[in-house]
Amino acid sequence: MARLASMLQPPIAFAHRGASAHAPANTLEAFRLARRLGAPGLESDVWLTADGIPVLDHDGRVRHGMRHRPIASLNRQELPTHIPALADLYAACGADYELSLDLKDAAAAATTFAVAKDAGALARLWLCHPDREVLVGLQAEAGDAHLVHSTRLRRMPHGPERLAAQLANDGIEVVNLHRSDWTGGLTTLFHRFGRLTFGWDAQHERMILDLLDMGIDAVYSDHVDRMMDAMRQR
Repeated sequence: MARLASMLQPPIAFAHRGASAHAPANTLEAFRLARRLGAPGLESDVWLTADGIPVLDHDGRVRHGMRHRPIASLNRQELPTHIPALADLYAACGADYELSLDLKDAAAAATTFAVAKDAGALARLWLCHPDREVLVGLQAEAGDAHLVHSTRLRRMPHGPERLAAQLANDGIEVVNLHRSDWTGGLTTLFHRFGRLTFGWDAQHERMILDLLDMGIDAVYSDHVDRMMDAMRQR
């Protein structure tokens, strides 16, 4: 198969929840390790605490006393110590990398933008959400941040070309699909509309190389070592 060119050179390699194959996911340890392994991008999920602090966690629920409670119902100081605030990430790792965040709580958007801006990192923030209308509603406050539509091929009722046209019309820069959805033809289609293409859950070197050969603009992997080996090959 002929290799297709990505729109980003080089494509971004996002460490999914940090180097989560080798350290506890979404912890400062995992994020620091990912950077030491050479990842130019980090990925996590962002939620808002009851006292208005954006924090990084996957499930959004934590054990509190004898039961599990949503992060939104707890103050920052009530959370387990392994859950970092977004500001903690910037304090620990600086801001010299791309950061992809799944917006799990729409209420977290404004403070996420604010924290990234304070760190001098707003232009390197990629904020992801599955609802295109939510992303459109965030454009006015996003500033230099990038908005990413995370979806699946099966969730495009009118087909990928219609979605590509909608994203272009809306000014949403990126479509993010599971790696199994992507083909070279699909990346070419979205690129024709000027949209970037991201692929997640690329856990093996062959998967990552295949995505890169399709012209993908970013990959997400738990295995930072494999991902960086594949990036060097291409």
